Amino acid sequence: MKRSFSTFFHILTAALMALAVSFPALADHHGGGNQGERGERQQARQGAMGAGREHRLFVTVTGSATQDRAMPLVLANQAVDQGLEVRVLLCGDGGYLALANYEAETFPPRDVSAKDLLGRLMNHDVTVEVCAIFLPGTEYGEEDLTEGIGIAQPGEVAAYMMGPRTRIFSN
Repeated sequence: MKRSFSTFFHILTAALMALAVSFPALADHHGGGNQGERGERQQARQGAMGAGREHRLFVTVTGSATQDRAMPLVLANQAVDQGLEVRVLLCGDGGYLALANYEAETFPPRDVSAKDLLGRLMNHDVTVEVCAIFLPGTEYGEEDLTEGIGIAQPGEVAAYMMGPRTRIFSN
C-alpha cells in the first residue's frame, strides 16, 4: 500500500509540475488573461500571417522514411510562405539530410526530395542545423555538411524552443 501511494504521489507531483510549467503557454495560446490582452494576442496571431514574427516554428526532422523527412519540411516551407520565422533541426536519420553528398529519394506528386525542400528553406534564410550528437555518432565530420548548415548548440536551441511564441513540430 505504501508503495502505490508513493507512486501515485510522484505521478501527481509530475502532473502538477507539467501543468505549472505549461500554464503560461496555455494562457497565451488559449485566451487567458483579460480582454485587452486577449485582443492583443488575437491581433498578433492574425499579424503572424502577414508580419511573420509574432509566432515562429521550430521543426525537428528525425525520420528515416521519405515521407517522415519530407512532410515536416513541406509544412516548414508553408510556414515560411505565410511569413513565419522557421528554424530546422536535423536529428537521427534526419541528420543525413545535412550531408552534402546525401541523395534523398524524391516523392510524388511534385517529384522533389526532402533535400530540395531543405534547400528552399535555406534560400529563405531559415536556420538549418544538424543535431550536436549526430556527427560524433557517424563517420562524417563538419566538412561533410552542406554549406550553410550548422551544428546546433544545445543551449541556444533550448532557448529558442522555450520562446513564448514558438510552436514545435517534430517528425
